[in-house]
Amino acid sequence: MSVVVSIRANAEQLLASLPAGVTLVAAVKGRSLEQVREVIQAGVAHIGHNYVQEAEAMRPLLLEPVQWHLIGHLQTNKARKAVELFDIVETVDSLRLAQEIDRRCAATGRIMPVLIEVNSGGEEAKSGVAPDKLDELVHDLAALTHLRVQGLMTMGPRFGDPEDSRPYFRATRAAFERLATAGLAHVEMRVLSMGMSNSYLVAIEEGANMIRLGSRLFEAQGARS
Repeated sequence: MSVVVSIRANAEQLLASLPAGVTLVAAVKGRSLEQVREVIQAGVAHIGHNYVQEAEAMRPLLLEPVQWHLIGHLQTNKARKAVELFDIVETVDSLRLAQEIDRRCAATGRIMPVLIEVNSGGEEAKSGVAPDKLDELVHDLAALTHLRVQGLMTMGPRFGDPEDSRPYFRATRAAFERLATAGLAHVEMRVLSMGMSNSYLVAIEEGANMIRLGSRLFEAQGARS
């Protein structure tokens, strides 16, 4: 006999299945306000938007006390609005972008936590700093007084065998651990954000303490036997 699992129940089951210390960020691109509220009611406290304009439309309507993550590529001309809307930017991948965020934060007197997005697979279609340029970028960002580098983010292949992501996750964790011992100002490696709906279990095995789930969170509520 099959049952239909609600978004809320599905989210509760997912949260209960995660190891202690792993944070679930709901990737809410294209989701309705009602759907987002369901996962919040289940206990999800971190909401991830790909687009500044999507967050700008939703945030005034969503009054629940959640943390807002920017998980999509940020253009420098959207940095001012991003600083107003988000609690953390997970996708810093260049000194130019970081400097613009730092400048906007300085103007408003705030400090912005950021993650460095690493293009661990070297895929041309994806944003992120190349692994061999990562250390240089982190050292440059250490000089910015209104940013706090709190970790790394990477995606890995979006589709296919989740095992294909393992070497990329493993390499990103190694970089994370190396930078954690660098002793840089304004750099504290706390967050390793890796894994999406297809690959989050592998990411957790490789040390992720933050995962970003969209379809697995919102679309797994169909018939189950």
